[in-house]
Amino acid sequence: MQEYYVDSPAQLLDLCERLRASSWLALDTEFMREKTYYAQFCLLQIANEELIACVDPLALNLDPLLDLIYDPAIVKVMHSARQDLELFYDLRQALPQPLFDTQIAATVLGYGDQVGYGALVQGMFGVELDKSHTRTDWSQRPLDPKQLRYAADDVRYLVQIYLRQRTELEHNGRLGWLADDFAELTDEHKYINSPLSAWRRIRQANTLKGVQLAVLRALAAWREERAKAVNKPRKWILSDDVMLELARHLPLDAERLSKVRGMEAQTLKRSGPDIIALIAQSRQLPKEQWPQLDVPLRLDIRQEALADALMAVVRLRGMQNAVSPATLTTRKELESLVMGQQNVAVMHGWRGALVGRDLLALLQGKLSLSVKHGELDIASADQ
Repeated sequence: MQEYYVDSPAQLLDLCERLRASSWLALDTEFMREKTYYAQFCLLQIANEELIACVDPLALNLDPLLDLIYDPAIVKVMHSARQDLELFYDLRQALPQPLFDTQIAATVLGYGDQVGYGALVQGMFGVELDKSHTRTDWSQRPLDPKQLRYAADDVRYLVQIYLRQRTELEHNGRLGWLADDFAELTDEHKYINSPLSAWRRIRQANTLKGVQLAVLRALAAWREERAKAVNKPRKWILSDDVMLELARHLPLDAERLSKVRGMEAQTLKRSGPDIIALIAQSRQLPKEQWPQLDVPLRLDIRQEALADALMAVVRLRGMQNAVSPATLTTRKELESLVMGQQNVAVMHGWRGALVGRDLLALLQGKLSLSVKHGELDIASADQ
């Protein structure tokens, strides 16, 4: 395969011409976000069966290449694509589709759940990738040959993984299984960071109640908007721990605000009045406007045991079909089934065919579990 480092407009246009006839493209990105809200796009790796290119977005306007990547006639191949897709969404407020994620494909081909790229390369080809540049500052220039080689490897083997996975999936009739999973991953609504929903991502929010949650919601929304506006990490504006303390103690003046654990003098000076105003406004909200925590399902001991039995069926069917049990369903879904809720993912599509119908039949008393020759067995209850 030919390899290119592309950092001039002429090289970029030439690359686009070379890639234009591709039916699929392998993609990866390198980015930095330690000091910013939005990821700083530092390198784009792209490949087909004939070439690999490392493209410098710090030196170029990538629009010609992005037009190609966003072409719906071209399949985009990525591994564990979520963070790369977040970067693409920030670029164009849209996602490149259609997608093929090799990590998701690996779960139905016997490689386990959430297998890393390096582990997958090792498992499929016996190649151990260089890990020495894992913590590289990709924003620094120039990039040396070893860095570019490391970056190129991220798509060099992705090409081979995709070709082999696609062949295996077509051979065993599982290619169609993944369509819904890929569509869910490219649901653009999941990449919109709504300020009013930001509080739900804060750990230990469940330690608050009532008006405290209203204050947390207001503070988290304010922080989200502020972080976007100045392009700085959320925690640089206000840390989660400080927001939780503010919501617990509800300070309404500068003196009390200054005594909140973790409150920095610079934050107090810059944003103290805004924080106090947000707390005061939130405390005035009527009770019906306070946010509500999701109430977890509470199963009794018998229901817990039934969920355990359902999980045993999932694990058995997963083993029999070389599919990761975590790909089939979650404990939370199984608990929902026990509580009578059937509109869950495991009851639909290929998951429903592989294990969902068995789970429902077991709940209805039409299947039974037993042990034969030291192994779990599923049989009709009439046998």
